[in-house]
Amino acid sequence: MKTVHKLMLAGLFSIVMSVPAMAENWTLFHHYDFNKPQFTQSHPFAKQHLVVQIDQGNPHRWFLALSNVVNVLNYFGSDKIQVVVVAYGPGLKLLFANSPYAARIQGLTAQGVEFDACHQTMLGIKAHTGHLPKLLPSAVVVPGGVVRIMQLEQHGFNLLKP
Repeated sequence: MKTVHKLMLAGLFSIVMSVPAMAENWTLFHHYDFNKPQFTQSHPFAKQHLVVQIDQGNPHRWFLALSNVVNVLNYFGSDKIQVVVVAYGPGLKLLFANSPYAARIQGLTAQGVEFDACHQTMLGIKAHTGHLPKLLPSAVVVPGGVVRIMQLEQHGFNLLKP
């Protein structure tokens, strides 16, 4: 009987270990509809809407972009503006699990900012490395970064590309 339990546990362990650990949020990816934007955080009183494009792998640009987000939150108030940061291409590194801005992103997420990660870029990375990149827990995976920006612009968001 003990041998059977050991075999069952070994089998269960191998199944669990074969599934990649995903810390990021896949909710929008699985239910994406271009014509009906969805968000991970509700902003019922927001009168302003901003999408921030991050497409460069330059940490100085990331700092500038995140500072811009802080500035608009301070100006309008976090309940009066909805901010979505979309990272794709080399800019996706901003949302990697080892990002130098992880704590700042966590703080902005707590203030209602959504951080979207491009699945197309993730697939490109997987083609080179053999696995999807590990992202921050607050990263929200969307089918494509450019498609998400187009969607948000068509639904009244202003685009900021620092």
